[in-house]
This record gives sequence, structure tokens and C-alpha cells, in this order.
Amino acid sequence: MEYTYQARLDALRQVKQAQTQEKIRRNGYMDEDDYGCVPPPEDFVFCPEYNDPENMTFYGAKMWGRNFRRLMEAHPVYVDKNDALAGRWMFILQRMRPFQSVVSNKNLEMAPCFDYSELKPIHEKYGIVPGIGKMHHFGGDYQIGLDLGWYGLLEKVRRFHAQAPDAEAEELYAAEEEVLLGIINWIERTIETIREMEASEQEPAVRDNLHRMAQANEWILHHPARDLLEACQWICWYNMAERIYCRSGAGCQLDQMLWPYYEESKRHGMTDEEAMFILACFLLCDPHYYQLGGPGPDGSDNTNHLSYLILEAAHRIKSTANLTIRVFDGMDERLMRRGLEILFEDRLGFPRFSGDKALVQGFMRSGYSAELARQRIALGCNWMSLPGLEYTMNDLIKINLAKVFEVAFQEYQGTSTEELYRLFQTHLRAAVDCVEAGIDFHLRNQYRNAPELLLNLICHGTIEKGRDASHGGVPYYNIAVDAAGLATVADSFAALQEQCENTGRLTWQQVKDACSNDFSGPDGEIIRNILAGTPMYGSGGSPADQWAKRISRFFSGLIAGERTPDGHLMIPGLFSWANTIPFGQAVGATPNGRRSGRPINHGANPNNGFRKDGAFTAAAIAIASVQPGYGNTAPFQLELNDTITNREDAIDNVAAVIQTHFDLGGTLVNINIVDADQILRANENPEAYPNLIVRVTGFTAYFAALSPEFRQLVVDRIISDR
Repeated sequence: MEYTYQARLDALRQVKQAQTQEKIRRNGYMDEDDYGCVPPPEDFVFCPEYNDPENMTFYGAKMWGRNFRRLMEAHPVYVDKNDALAGRWMFILQRMRPFQSVVSNKNLEMAPCFDYSELKPIHEKYGIVPGIGKMHHFGGDYQIGLDLGWYGLLEKVRRFHAQAPDAEAEELYAAEEEVLLGIINWIERTIETIREMEASEQEPAVRDNLHRMAQANEWILHHPARDLLEACQWICWYNMAERIYCRSGAGCQLDQMLWPYYEESKRHGMTDEEAMFILACFLLCDPHYYQLGGPGPDGSDNTNHLSYLILEAAHRIKSTANLTIRVFDGMDERLMRRGLEILFEDRLGFPRFSGDKALVQGFMRSGYSAELARQRIALGCNWMSLPGLEYTMNDLIKINLAKVFEVAFQEYQGTSTEELYRLFQTHLRAAVDCVEAGIDFHLRNQYRNAPELLLNLICHGTIEKGRDASHGGVPYYNIAVDAAGLATVADSFAALQEQCENTGRLTWQQVKDACSNDFSGPDGEIIRNILAGTPMYGSGGSPADQWAKRISRFFSGLIAGERTPDGHLMIPGLFSWANTIPFGQAVGATPNGRRSGRPINHGANPNNGFRKDGAFTAAAIAIASVQPGYGNTAPFQLELNDTITNREDAIDNVAAVIQTHFDLGGTLVNINIVDADQILRANENPEAYPNLIVRVTGFTAYFAALSPEFRQLVVDRIISDR
């Protein structure tokens, strides 16, 4: 192989695709991000130590630190001579801690000694995902580690350890040392392997690459990163270690973070071609979430030359990527244009676009400054986070509005949608009360259950205070609470109002009986078609649109209008993530004509088929109108087909829709561009399309790696208007 940058990228991509197929063979379907992990040796075995042997689990800083260090010291080394950067990860320690006890059948997301059993019946009643015991889902500040190097971080921890004020800090510092010693051991063993490969390599260009790889790793062990290669390598090691610890995937404002290192490399003769290759290797290592563009703290444009190089690097690797372009009034519009061109050309679901105006103004409604709000960036599926400053529990706490509606609908004995809505409000208040109690329980106990030992290292205040990020270590606590199933509920209220109250085509009892029987029986399908024929949320100016606004505003007021009993601020959002399918499985047939067990609507999107003309502008307007409005997102999932994308002015039209959505208050736009016939063929035979990538929700994934249920979910969204 000729050792050019393009040839090396082609080889790396082929390896990546083969590894993905091997992961599917070994592990089955993966209904989540396409992580950068690689298959480990099949004979590799690691057994964690338990301090709760009865339930075969472990908890607490001491045991997490000990097990992580043991895993890192045993972790196989990985070096690809075609890569600019060393390393790949293979395991997730969090998943070696069972979620269900084999002895007591207890849920072990939080160790059994932390009992919140009084809340569980309410979780089940209302379809609540409480987030209790969940890890990460907020962002750190890489600059802390880039400025210190790995031994520098260790020295910092030891310095504060010597002054530990209490037993809580003492245990935390000891565990942080274990974490760092494990990472350092892993890197040092990797350096040894690189040096051995260098010594035996006969090809001068390959040997030179290995030499530079070893030098970069040796430097960042002991010193701050100096150039682009070293900065990317340091971030890669941190990202891989964080994945191994707990699967975390938050990134940073990448164009700003890497800019000074890029400039330093340019001063020493690095070409943009080399820079793009390093960035491509960086993105291929693991698809963390990175933001590009948007405003700086003072409102100036973050966009720089590196913003474009990062986009081009992702364009070249043609793999999964999670890049978000922040759109604001003062931006370099060429960045958005180039992002759309790549989206249209590659059809890989990236980049996506976030709306600065509503996000900043929304966060300020909770009393924060515009300067701080601009620093709160897109770092996950629907996440917004202040890197290193804010603990959020993003995308962890969800209330299934469809389940809350079902409880109210089954209980209600009258014939008035307004009375039913008041009962729905009562049950939603009870669900929110339960969520608040769960948040307080989590924040009182999580540091003793599963501390954030990796993220603590790059947060402001955690090491200095000797406190976990979940227990007072960071400056801000803004807990995200999402609602799911908005369209399902809004369309159900509208169908009852129109078909039972306004036209009298159906009686309430007919609808109740039909739903309880899942629309079976001689008249079931007739009733279902009447209900499903009611104008839906998203159709424009319909009663369902008004119901969606009412429900969203009521939910948002409940969440943002008060704090938890312990005083924690909550921020509302609308997002279902992968819960779209299980949330639907927990709900019987609903008055909008949805059958029992079918998925609820996706995020804030209208139900599939909401407009027969497929007018995505209508969806953009509808989703903008139901935004919670406090700085968290309600994403707009936009599915585009060839009829739209093949038009000469397609990019201009899509750009206009995105801008309109943001002008009206929208917060985040995810876009799929997939040929409907191809997606149908791929659904029938996914193995024949190993390189087909789709945006599932906030993340992109190889279509063949998704389970049949998730593949069908994507297919139904894409072809609903055919």
C-alpha cells in the first residue's frame, strides 16, 4: 500500500467496518451510538471485585477505583500503524456491574443498599425513567487535562489528597489516584508496543509515523500538550478511558479547543492535509459529541479555519460522527452551507444543527447570564451542558406522557375532554413529584454508589473540594427532565374532542371499549380509522396543535416553576431517545388510533403521516411551537427523500427551513437523507448494506447494527409519506 494520507484513511475505514461486523457477530444488535470500541481477544476474561457479593455487584469510590485500575492494567494494547493516534478501547466497566441481581432480582443501577423502593410503584404507574443511579450525561473541560498531562493530573490529585478535609474526600482522592495510575499504565504499555513496532518496521514512512506517535505519547504523559497531534492524542486517551469507565461520550467546542494547538503546529510546518488526516484519525477513534461554530462568551463567532477542517475530516472518513453546528445570527454562514453540502453528499446523518437564540434566551430564564448561556453547548443526543461546570443528568430522566394519559383515561368516567385534561394534569403533577423525590435521592446517594471518577478529573471544583460531581463538586446543578409521547397524547385529546364532542360520530364508551380491546371486533377497525383520521399535531392550526402547546406548556411550568424539595433546579425538555419503543410497549391502544404496544411518537416530532403532503415546513413550525423554553432541547427529526434533495435549490430550501425553525424558537435539528427504496431493501437484508449509516435519534449508527425493532422505527419515519 502506498503510504499516503488517503490510502491510510481507506485502510483505517475498512478495519473499522470489519470491527463493526465482528461486534455484531459477537454481541448482537446495538441500539445506541456507534462507539469506537474494538472487539477484544476472545479469550480475554476480567472479573471485577465485589463489595456486595450476595448481589454480585460493587459500589463506592474505593471499589470503582480499584476495579478500573485492575481493568486498565489488564486492558490489551492496540496500535494501528496507519493511524496517527494510538489506542482503542474494548470494555465498559459499568456493564460489568450487573443491572439485575441474579440472586434477589433487584434492580442494581444503584446498589441494593440504597433503597428507593417506595418510588418504584409510581415509576411503573406513570412510565417514569427516574435516572436514579445513572452515570455521566454531562460534560467535562478537556483543557484541565491538556494543560497538565497525565502525571500532572496525578500530582494535582496527590497534592489535594494530602490536605483531605474528611473521610469522603479521602476515599475520593484515593480512588482518583487509582484511576490515573491505571490510565498511565495503559499508555506506558502502549508506548512500549509502539517502540517495538518501530524497531522492527522496514518501511521508512511507517517507521517515521510510529516514531512520531511514540514521541507524542511520551510527551503528554509528563507535560502539557503542545501541538495538534499531542492534543488530539491526549483527548483520545481521556475519551477512551471515560468510555471504559462508564460509556460517557460528551465532547467539547472542538474548533476552539484545538485552535491554539493547530496554530502551533502550523508554525512548525504542518500542512492542512496533515491536519485533516490527524483530525480524521481523531474522529475515527471514537464518535464523541462535538460542537462547531456558534458564539463565544462575548457573542463573537467561534468559527475559524479549523471548523472547516473538522468538517472536511469527517467528510473524508465517511463513518459515523456526532458533529453539531451551532447556528446564530452573527455566524459565518459558509459553515452552515458547507455542513449541509456534506450532509447532502455523504447522507450519513451529520452534521446536525442547534439553534443558539432559543437555547441562550431559555437558559437565561433561570437567572443565568448571556455570557454563561453561550458557553452551554451541544454535547450529547439532546444534551446541553457547561463543560466542567454543570451537573445535569441529561437524557436520563423521562416521563412517558402517553402512560400518564392512559392512567387518566382509564380512570375517567365522564364525557368531557376538559375534565379529562384536568385529571391528566393531576396525574402529571404526581409523576413530577415522584421525579423530584428521585432527583434528591440520587444527589444524596450517587457519590457512594457510582462516583464520576473520570469526569471529576476535568471538572472545576471536584478535585479542589474533594467532592464528586454528583455531590457538590461543581458550581451548577440544573437537572434535565424530559417528557416523551407529546404527539400521542395531543392527537388523542384532539380525536376525543372532534369525534366524540364536536361531531358525535363516536361515543366515549365506544372509544374506551375499542381501546381496551385494541380495536378488535367487528367495529374496531372502523372506529380506529375514524379516530386516526382526525387532523394531527403538526397539520397546522388544528386542535391537536393547540393540545400539544397546552400540554408542553403545562409540563414545562411544572418542571421549571419549582425546585425539588432539596432545592435543585430542573430544566424541562422533550425527548424520547431510545425509549420510543419500550415506552410504547408499556401503553395500550390510545384514542388517536394507535394500537397497543406500538411505539409512541419520536421526541417532539408529530406522529408519522401527520401531513399527507409531507410538508416538513409544517413540522418545523409545529415543533418550534412546543419548545419548553428553558435552555434544553426538543429536537426536530427531519427525514428527507430524493424527491426533495434532488431539486436544484434543495440546500437553500433546507437551510431556510432550519433557519425558520430556529427563528421561531427551535433548538436542535437532526436530519436523515436516505433513499426510501434503499432503506426498504436494507431492512429486508441489512447484511447487504454494511456501510449504510442513519441518524436514529440524537446519534448516528450503522443501520445493520440496529435491532429489527429499531430498524423498523427508522424505516417508518422515512417512508411514512410515500
